[in-house]
Amino acid sequence: MTRLPPWLRSPLTTGADYRRVHGLSGGLRLGTVCRSARCPNRHRCWSEGTATFMVLGERCTRGCRFCAVPTGRPAPPDPGEPDRLAGAVAALRLEFAVITMVTRDDLPDGGAAHLADCVRAIRAACPETKVEVLASDLGGCAASLDTLLAARPEVFAHNLETVRRLQREVRPDASYARSLEVLRRAAEHPARPVVKSGLMLGMGETEAELDEALRDLVRAGCRLLTLGQYLAPEPEAWPVAAYVTPERFTAQARRAEALGFDAVASGPLVRSSFRAADLFARAARGAAGTRTEGRG
Repeated sequence: MTRLPPWLRSPLTTGADYRRVHGLSGGLRLGTVCRSARCPNRHRCWSEGTATFMVLGERCTRGCRFCAVPTGRPAPPDPGEPDRLAGAVAALRLEFAVITMVTRDDLPDGGAAHLADCVRAIRAACPETKVEVLASDLGGCAASLDTLLAARPEVFAHNLETVRRLQREVRPDASYARSLEVLRRAAEHPARPVVKSGLMLGMGETEAELDEALRDLVRAGCRLLTLGQYLAPEPEAWPVAAYVTPERFTAQARRAEALGFDAVASGPLVRSSFRAADLFARAARGAAGTRTEGRG
């Protein structure tokens, strides 16, 4: 499948805020998942003055077949990165900051301490800013998860990505069961973060398999959910099996809400951290809600 349907075409916007975010991230030597993962919402989000920062380098130790982030040997963690990140959050006057990471299986704690330092640095510089961390599975290590959650991010996110049957082919170094266990431990942790996960549709999953994954996430204590269209980042990546219509995304969001999620962002161009502050606010209000995003 190479021709995109009309609902997946997003206009490129490069206003003053886009240039400000682009310049700030480059000047402070900060990575953004927007750029590294070739996010289709990059121009829209940057033009609105927001970005998702990616820490611990721009090379991942895993080779997931859906992802555009390069695989290879990463550089050692940069001890100055947390303070530079906090400076960017302060300069952008963010009320809600999202930090994600490359998977670092080369580090004993999977990078948990560095990610926790980033949260604490933002807390010190911007006490009112709420923080979401989109973490790897940290190798399934409970101690590493404790290290990260001790920094008390408001949201702990870890993506299941796809249904059980496709995990081994799409995420060969990850595990469906391990991801669910990490989410369950986060939901039961004394820090009590709001737990979030995401799935990509159009990878070849069936309706029954997707329903199973949604139920498993709810049982694990997941409260927030994102559903978006999978887009192959390069020809060698896992192929797109189907382009899911906006109507199906709306139906899946309603189904997820009925199963017990507090808030759902569902749409062809929805990604893990797109409008994360809005999703968190709706969960924090304690009211179940569904956001269907035909174009974002």
